[in-house]
Amino acid sequence: MKLGTWNVNGVRAVVKKDFEGWLAQSGLDVLGLQETKAQDDQVREALFGLSGDWHVYCSSAVKKGYSGTAILSRVEPKAVTHGIGVEGMDDEGRVTAAEFDGFHFVTVYTPNSSSGLKRLPFRKRWDVLFREYLAGLAADKPVLCCGDLNVAHQAVDLARPQANYNKTPGYTQEEIDGMTALLDGGFTDVWRHQNPDRVQYSWWSYRGGAREKNVGWRLDYFLASASAMAHCGPAEIMVDVHGSDHCPVFMEYTG
Repeated sequence: MKLGTWNVNGVRAVVKKDFEGWLAQSGLDVLGLQETKAQDDQVREALFGLSGDWHVYCSSAVKKGYSGTAILSRVEPKAVTHGIGVEGMDDEGRVTAAEFDGFHFVTVYTPNSSSGLKRLPFRKRWDVLFREYLAGLAADKPVLCCGDLNVAHQAVDLARPQANYNKTPGYTQEEIDGMTALLDGGFTDVWRHQNPDRVQYSWWSYRGGAREKNVGWRLDYFLASASAMAHCGPAEIMVDVHGSDHCPVFMEYTG
């Protein structure tokens, strides 16, 4: 199977940028979307009539026009769930999960710590609870988790690490430690595992020509549980795909 993840920065905006044409030629079997910025009915309306047989599942935030995740799949899952099942954590539509015969596919839009790091306490609690959620799934069958994790885990994952360290959301020690704990808990950053020293980003600010200058961050991941890693084929950051301030990440999976 060919799997993908993409923070589209608004599903209603991206469909106006030939999303359907891109999806048709992508070869994908399953795609996780983040930051749909739409209610469930709006997501389904925006994606209605996609060429090919796509099943669409989405989780929207209570707050309109904010956050949200979705899964598009050519194969109908055995089951689909929304959220991590913890009160106070599931009001923003940040997790959609599909269970297939051989694995769980989870797409996540991790909370941003926000300007002034005012949401960092919430983010730290989320990191702990989401790690426990993934561990529970991994006890059942292999897990592939993809999405915008809103953290650059290592200095190589952003263009200006010194200027941003402990100042900018996504590169504080607390967020780095949260990602480290997830990896230490039995998950592998597939792309980094395959590309130990490669510099490549998946998000660029709209300001200052950042994308043209390649002043970016790697915020978008595929994470594999220990039992899933043996089935993970090549992963690729699709830097030439536009339509959002993020680009997609693809991965082959043989499970």
